Amino acid sequence: MKRFLAFLLAMIMVLSMSISVAAAEQEVLVLDIYDDAANYHGMQTGWFGQVVKERFNIELNIIAPQVAGDAVYQTRAADGNLGDIIILDKTRFQDCLAAGLIKDISDKLPECTNIMAYKTQIDSLNQGLGYAEGVYYGIPSEMTDTSPVTLTDDVIYSSPMLRWDQYTAVGRPEMADLDGLLDTLALIHEQFPTNENGDPAYPLSLWADWDGNDNMIGIANVVQLTTWYGEKIKGSAILRPDNTFVEIYDKGASYYKLARFLNKANQMGLVDPESGEQDWNAVCAKMSNGQVNLMWYSWSTGFWNSQDRLDNGTAFIFVPVKDQTYYCDADAYFGTTRVFAVGSKVEGEKYDRIMAFLDWYASPEAMEFQHSGIEGLTYTKDAEGKFVPYMDNALMDNLPVDQYVEGYTGGYQDGFNAINQWIGNALNTNPNTGEGYAQKFWAAYKAKNMTPMKQEWMDHFQAADSVDYMKKNGVLLASPNVSVALQTDTNDIGLIRVDVNKVLCEYTWQLIFCAEEDFDALWDEMVEQMDGFGYKDLYAFDCANYQTEVDAKVAAASAVAE
Repeated sequence: MKRFLAFLLAMIMVLSMSISVAAAEQEVLVLDIYDDAANYHGMQTGWFGQVVKERFNIELNIIAPQVAGDAVYQTRAADGNLGDIIILDKTRFQDCLAAGLIKDISDKLPECTNIMAYKTQIDSLNQGLGYAEGVYYGIPSEMTDTSPVTLTDDVIYSSPMLRWDQYTAVGRPEMADLDGLLDTLALIHEQFPTNENGDPAYPLSLWADWDGNDNMIGIANVVQLTTWYGEKIKGSAILRPDNTFVEIYDKGASYYKLARFLNKANQMGLVDPESGEQDWNAVCAKMSNGQVNLMWYSWSTGFWNSQDRLDNGTAFIFVPVKDQTYYCDADAYFGTTRVFAVGSKVEGEKYDRIMAFLDWYASPEAMEFQHSGIEGLTYTKDAEGKFVPYMDNALMDNLPVDQYVEGYTGGYQDGFNAINQWIGNALNTNPNTGEGYAQKFWAAYKAKNMTPMKQEWMDHFQAADSVDYMKKNGVLLASPNVSVALQTDTNDIGLIRVDVNKVLCEYTWQLIFCAEEDFDALWDEMVEQMDGFGYKDLYAFDCANYQTEVDAKVAAASAVAE
């Protein structure tokens, strides 16, 4: 077996060298990547740019509407050339299909063996759009190799997470509800008003530049927290645990509840005063600096949870709030909300090189770069070829890559893949190791992280991990992953959506910072404004649209139960 693995490794190295030589013989090709997922606008720099240049002699120009503004979409769409590679939310993808901005890639995609490992999922997307078998326009993002009803991860996308040392220092209080969470945060803020360097720290640090994204209206910092109460925002509607819809501004629903929570937090002095004016990059830096006491994205702990902190008990970890039921999506077997495509203007050699790049992007080598990091920096290999965590502070401390790996320059975080969207999911099995690509799935990582802190957490909550706790206590609402084609907005609905979202976002920020006694009056004013812009019509459209998805989820769950 070891002899075979050595042979296989040698063949991979030969193939990699062949690709590099072939790339060097081609002219430099700059690809415009229009990218709904990107948080960075401009040329890809640093180590990932060097990886791509070395293999394909390609440079990546990232066009990010989240940074440049949505006008960049309107301008480029009007010109008939959105980009060479296009990454869009599914609904907008359908608009671009209808507008002739997306290329038919049926002639090349079947040759892309890495991408076509997900043929079932790709067929589902394209046939769901009404195309015949074998006709391909889009490639789903972040597909898994599991099933539509599997929940592989031991953490979910969003849940309340506190630093274990800070939670312990204030007595590990049981929290019955959001008021209990605020009381705990107040105790933490009183005891830890600054980070170790004396910089001000706050339980909550908010940002506005993600508002209205991912086919949901409202501010992202409220939208994501609604899942703590088993609810999921679908466009302008809230999907409740019983599979019924309710208006996003209903005072009995979670958007109101969480906006109230943030308002009360601000009244208690627990919200960073720079919230609303700062962007994600500023908050990201504060997380890395220990200036944020509460996290709610599972992946955001990567900006703080180094091995040293896991060892000494200063890392972030899930802490339950008793009245919460946590919504999460099952493994993204059919992909997430975005789609990869090729621009309709692409032809000839450029088309060939784009498809070669995309197929590599779905390969084990690229998946390792995306989800595992760089060998010699973020991981090493043991005698059996399994990955072992190495410099796990590489991202948060932006470690200089060239100090660990020859051939690459710049900081690790600075050179990270700015496309910020993947074809294959991090939980997929790496055929080179037999383990998931993300380090939390590695046996070496799990062994290393059976720390005193983890053992204390397990003993305290009588569970192996957060998902185990949620399952044991009946507070996990896992939604089956399905692939359905939703209707795109009509022109009238699209205009209503823009106006309603603007009102909801602007008022929500005011609601967070207003006096408590003004909250309900301001909320009612917001509702009146939203209705004036046609919210009821938008809500009816979204309920009818997303009912198709709900029906598919119910059917998937029933099929498994049978």
